[in-house]
Amino acid sequence: MQISLTSGKKIKCLPETSILESLKKAGIYLTSSCGGKGTCGKCRIIIKSGQAVSKSKIKLSQEEINKGYALACKTFPSEDLFVDIPKQSMLAVEGKVVTGKSKDLQALLHLTGAEITPFTERVLLKLPPPTLDDNISDLERLKRELFSKGMACLRVPFRFMPGLAYTVRKGSWEITLCTMHTEDCEEIIGIAPGNKTTPQYGVAVDIGTTTIVVFLVDLTNGNLIDVASTYNSQIRFGDDVITRIVHATEHNKLKELNDAVITDINILLSIICNAHSIPIDSIDCFVVAGNTTMTHLFLGLDPSGIREEPYIPTANAFPLSFAGELGIKVNPNIPIYAFPCVASYVGGDIVSGVLATQLYKKQELCIFIDIGTNGEIVIGNAEWLVAAACSAGPCFEGSGIQHGMRATDGAIEDVKINHETLEVELKIIGENIKPTGICGSGMIAAIAEMFFAGIIDQKGKLQKDVSNRVREGENGLEFVVYSGEGRDIVLAESDIENIIRAKAAIYAGFSTLLKEVGYTFDDIQKVYIAGGFGKFLDIEKAIMIGMLPELPKERFQYMGNTSVTGAYLCILSRKLRAEAEEIAKKMTYIELSVSHSFMNEYISGLFIPHTNIDAFPNVKKLMKR
Repeated sequence: MQISLTSGKKIKCLPETSILESLKKAGIYLTSSCGGKGTCGKCRIIIKSGQAVSKSKIKLSQEEINKGYALACKTFPSEDLFVDIPKQSMLAVEGKVVTGKSKDLQALLHLTGAEITPFTERVLLKLPPPTLDDNISDLERLKRELFSKGMACLRVPFRFMPGLAYTVRKGSWEITLCTMHTEDCEEIIGIAPGNKTTPQYGVAVDIGTTTIVVFLVDLTNGNLIDVASTYNSQIRFGDDVITRIVHATEHNKLKELNDAVITDINILLSIICNAHSIPIDSIDCFVVAGNTTMTHLFLGLDPSGIREEPYIPTANAFPLSFAGELGIKVNPNIPIYAFPCVASYVGGDIVSGVLATQLYKKQELCIFIDIGTNGEIVIGNAEWLVAAACSAGPCFEGSGIQHGMRATDGAIEDVKINHETLEVELKIIGENIKPTGICGSGMIAAIAEMFFAGIIDQKGKLQKDVSNRVREGENGLEFVVYSGEGRDIVLAESDIENIIRAKAAIYAGFSTLLKEVGYTFDDIQKVYIAGGFGKFLDIEKAIMIGMLPELPKERFQYMGNTSVTGAYLCILSRKLRAEAEEIAKKMTYIELSVSHSFMNEYISGLFIPHTNIDAFPNVKKLMKR
């Protein structure tokens, strides 16, 4: 059997293989945040002709069924099919934003004062051919040439020895060495005949609990070539780190979780390289940042100690690994550098974030927060750094929310409600595009607007008689954010409860950590906000619902995905990589899970904006209007 696509491409399929898997084998990747469990509804396709068996757990509307919609992950072909893939279902490379982003990243690298000294480099050597008078060995000849150029130390792994004689002679004694710098010494990771000094690329990766982001970077000039991102398909094993640790250890599925993240990275890298016709052997190194659990699962390390008191990981600083050891589909000899972690719940992504914000060089007291599945918070300055983590859940990144999605094209990023007419105005990411879901910033805006319009109460409960947009849905009461063709986009009461729990955890983390170090919110001069959805976040609305402290707006600064930004900096600078190591050593970790103060703060935050309304004086004034 085969599936014919409207693009003209034809792929083979089998009745026992889902359409999602058949497409994946053919190099066509759809968004599937649930990992193919059939619960997220994001891999929608349209079957134009042919019969298929659907085992979907999500009920499609009658209008969608009439149009031939189906979930690719839970649909199996019975015969030849003709299929259309909607644009919003495709796993897309974010190439259109790269030009400006590349300039911003290079400007940041310049601001750090670091020069471009990549993790790996390529060196062209022209060796004098041997003679009866100059009769040293090939290896000694190579070393002599390097030492004459000022290289003080060179390690040559044995794996390069068997092919050395052939390589130098094939290139007529002109060769290109690829080396990496470790422990004040250069180590050979590749030898090629002739001049192969360009192109040379590095890969910076952010492994988030919910999403994975890959940067492809030109190591010669720091240009960002492209970006690709996707949901972390480990989601099918659980939304948070604890459930994944349980799955990996108690169910002996560590290899499955490891394979999932490695496969995701390989797919994203393949998409970028194919889009730019970049040969895979021109990639020389990887730098990876992730929380402690994600880093362990990426490296295939036992994460069991992370969830058990006294919460000790296998490692916080990781020896270099190599692509061939991990199954990454590039030259097996290229090095993989994983950011050092601080503790079980403050990982390399936070070290990377502190590096990217340069918080560790500031004189004033600052807060850094990475709002993702786990809300990690760092307070400090150039003198000291203290960190803590609180579980916010994946809702702000679109997972676990009925119509949630990441902050990409088609996402509702902002919501405004007229408090008199209750008419809803939406802002959508992308140009001339209909909404396909709602991202974290849109959820926060919607809840703030619904609260002040009287559609929800302080506990987040929907009020039936206030608006005709409040209706009974399959999962209880829901608010219709958008009504259009195909399906409505709603926020169910259970979605609102998830978001309130997440915002309560984040605010509780702020306030508890400040109490631990003896400061108040008034002492904070700058709040750096990181996280995928923060670019679209309305600070005022985040304050209105009690997620962020009520501080002057100018004290907040959005920093984007600082985890992958820090990885970008480290791939280009040896100096900054050394500084990242120092940040990790300098940071003190406070465990909030055993803090009674945190639990009290969390419970107080399960209201809009908070039970202590005096902490939000301006919001209090708005509530009295």
